[in-house]
Amino acid sequence: MTLDVDAVKAFVTVADLRSFTRAAEALGSTQGAISVKLKRLEERIGERLIERTPRLVRLSARGAVFLEPARELLAAHDRAVASLTAVRRHFRLGIATHVGGAEVPTLLARLSAHDPALTIEVRLDDSRDLLAAFDRGELDAAIVRREDDRRDGEVLAPEHFGWYATPDFVYRAGEPLRLAASAPSCSIRDIVTGALDAVGIPWTQVFLGCGSFAVAEAVSAGLATAVFSCRLAPPGTIEVSRKFGLPQLPASEILLLSTLSDAQSREALRTLAMAFREHSPTANGARPRFRNSQMADSAI
Repeated sequence: MTLDVDAVKAFVTVADLRSFTRAAEALGSTQGAISVKLKRLEERIGERLIERTPRLVRLSARGAVFLEPARELLAAHDRAVASLTAVRRHFRLGIATHVGGAEVPTLLARLSAHDPALTIEVRLDDSRDLLAAFDRGELDAAIVRREDDRRDGEVLAPEHFGWYATPDFVYRAGEPLRLAASAPSCSIRDIVTGALDAVGIPWTQVFLGCGSFAVAEAVSAGLATAVFSCRLAPPGTIEVSRKFGLPQLPASEILLLSTLSDAQSREALRTLAMAFREHSPTANGARPRFRNSQMADSAI
């Protein structure tokens, strides 16, 4: 059996985005053309791969089985095409430390599999520093939290924040809140301390970490509370804004910024965006679920 690579790519894209419309946009095609390619693929295989209703697009049982082999087929095809040229390209990507989580290795692996001739240089830093580097031309693309009123970039997902601590962390009203935070240049730290000052809650920074991982370790050890993206809260911690009467924090958005314009690079960016949305639980606008259901009303 011989499969049409373009049809397989259409199937994988629809499966990733759960939408014919968004798949058409990602592939630079039309919804009708995507439907025709998928129908031909299903006729070739002899089974339905995608179940489609007016409100829902999802994989069939056979489609779920076929999805990973389909990815492997596309990756092998891309490697074969890439082997025909000796030209290697460089891709300088910045990922904000408070945005990227366990999905980062998957993002990079998907990007590498999509374009084996692409050398990826990754910089992990605070959103503010990455934005400055992007504006200076030091990065080709960046995944960051939206800063201030900046309006450029593609929105990948909404971003919600919460106050997290261990279940046995003790805080009494009127006492300074023991706070763990990253370096003073971190924009989230400014938002956190500003929110506490605005409602008159005294605070003391008992841990100054270099990066979100160090802060997470301090919070997991019960030394302090800290603000995290609800996607990236440390294991074993709970959201405590209602418990301790802490202020709500403004929601934000995760952006993909890029200056790349050539076709190959734009395709790589589409792959990156799809991989991020696939592995982000809030990519479709769903609000985060807190570990303690009684605190769900404190979502920000």
